[in-house]
Amino acid sequence: MPDSPPAHITLAFSRSAGIVAIPTGRQYRWAETALSTSGFQRRDDGTFALPVGDPQAARTTVPDLIRAAQRHQTTVKASTRRFLGDVAQDFADQLRGTWTVKLEVYSHPLWQEDLVPWLWDCGELSQAVQNLQVPYAAVLSNDADITLLLIERPGHQHGYVVGAFAPDGFTDNYHEPHAPRSIVVPAAAGLAGRLVTDRFLPAYHQALLARRTTTVEDALARIREEYQTWQAMVASGRASDASPLGPGSLHQASAVLHDLAWWTFRDVLIHGPALLERCPPDAASRRKEADALERLRSALHSAQSARAEWNDVMDGLRQSPDTQRVIPFVEAEAQRDSRVWPAIETWLKDGDVLLQQARAACGGPPRPLRAQETALSATAPALPAPSAVPDAAPRR
Repeated sequence: MPDSPPAHITLAFSRSAGIVAIPTGRQYRWAETALSTSGFQRRDDGTFALPVGDPQAARTTVPDLIRAAQRHQTTVKASTRRFLGDVAQDFADQLRGTWTVKLEVYSHPLWQEDLVPWLWDCGELSQAVQNLQVPYAAVLSNDADITLLLIERPGHQHGYVVGAFAPDGFTDNYHEPHAPRSIVVPAAAGLAGRLVTDRFLPAYHQALLARRTTTVEDALARIREEYQTWQAMVASGRASDASPLGPGSLHQASAVLHDLAWWTFRDVLIHGPALLERCPPDAASRRKEADALERLRSALHSAQSARAEWNDVMDGLRQSPDTQRVIPFVEAEAQRDSRVWPAIETWLKDGDVLLQQARAACGGPPRPLRAQETALSATAPALPAPSAVPDAAPRR
């Protein structure tokens, strides 16, 4: 990140707030002190403002600010741009639906680094946040879980950069391969709104569909691999270390599979509903495919109900004394697994029907169904339902 003054004040004009001052720099508190002592009022968003209702006060306060800034080793610059909060609101008014706007000030240069894990971008926005100073930005969000970030384009007198945060349900967004590319928009709100509506948001939705598809596919593949390993152990009568598979070992292997499947299947619970909504059966779908999608939807609903009940039980157990938790936890875990596992089996069997449609919607070629993905080894025994209280000591 290039060197900058230890304390700096950027002045911009706002049609509603008057003269807005934004203090930044590693010693940004020097700038805040200069603003406070010269008559600027601090606002909730971290900026300072000087209302323009009294022109005479403005004419005396601004020179006072220059002198106070010099005493506090702070530089002052008047921006040639409008206040970013006004720009963002005008821009949001051009987007479809209802959007809220929030200005964020990253007074200390390190603060903007908090954006990096949340940004879902492979373009100029991500590069700017990582490598250049971005002292402030506007966050725009709607009720469809879309959150955008708007910044002044660094190194340019005009233009802005718009990109997206990852929606809920995702982690590890840094260099994520499906990330959409941020775009540069002009100051004209109407044109900027059209560019985002017609270009960026469609690309964002396609990228989100592709990422959800990959996430669900990876989750099912991991569960399937562990399930097939368990099936091979049962069929051979031997554990993974080639030792004889006794009742205790079988129970332990089943418990491990249930536990891994539960935690991995959460990705399906999070992203499966959006895939089903995006890829509903249509008139061209074969009856067999439509039935499979309906089974997936029903299984997902059952698993989501089980998850809600499990969360309620866990909330209750957290309030219980430690000595009263073990048996109720084991019983609750067994009940959860007995309800969720049939849903998991349904998704292992029919999930690729949905993934085929999702890949086609993403623009990628459909992958042929693999026999092992749909049959799940018909000759292997089904996974036994978990017992309420196992013979072995409860897992911690």
